[in-house]
Amino acid sequence: MKALLLLVFAMVVVAREATAQDAPKDAQCVRERVAMVETIRAYARSAASALGQQGLSESVLEAMEQTKRHLFIPEQSCSIAYADRPMPIGLGQTISQPYIVALMTQLVEVAPDHVVLEVGTGSGYQAAVLAHLARKVCTIEIIPQLAETAAKTLRDLAYDNVSVKLGDGYDGWPECGPFDAIVVTAALGQPPPPLIEQLKVGGRLVMPVGPGYTTQQLTVVEKIAPDKTTTRAVALVRFVPFTRSQN
Repeated sequence: MKALLLLVFAMVVVAREATAQDAPKDAQCVRERVAMVETIRAYARSAASALGQQGLSESVLEAMEQTKRHLFIPEQSCSIAYADRPMPIGLGQTISQPYIVALMTQLVEVAPDHVVLEVGTGSGYQAAVLAHLARKVCTIEIIPQLAETAAKTLRDLAYDNVSVKLGDGYDGWPECGPFDAIVVTAALGQPPPPLIEQLKVGGRLVMPVGPGYTTQQLTVVEKIAPDKTTTRAVALVRFVPFTRSQN
């Protein structure tokens, strides 16, 4: 019994020491995340053409501040993660610039009762941001290693309202929909018709439209009737190309 008590005490001491070592990093991450949100605010003030007079909502900014971006990149470095620029996540893919994540989230107009589809999970960061705002997020990733890693990260961080699927996002996820909002994080020449079909009337799809590895138009598609949509381009962006299944 004495040996068991000593073992338990040693485990508690080790846990406390680990927590103490992590505390400075956690504090730095909070500071860096707050600074990132202030940078996003500054960008938004100069982007009236994309956002309109309402700018970025406080709910979107809060979601950005609550989401631990450093846990969604390979290095997990706070100073790197919260810089306002895209980051490589391996396998030729990137995690988007924080301002672009916030912009796309704002444009898709997520509400607390919404079911949202994301095409292009990547590391899971955009899905995590959406999860703070929506009732349910369904996200599809075509690269197995990324889908597996993202699913584990989201699960470990207790994003219980996010489901990750391995597959070709062009065809959407009918079983998870219909969707109030759809976010596509890869560039294609036009929005995939299956995604428009799975979008509810009144819902919005936001995606980069244009060829990959060059400048595209960040585009908002609003479904105003079962067979009618409106489209507007809001900003120039640069995303990786939309990947299709070889099958």
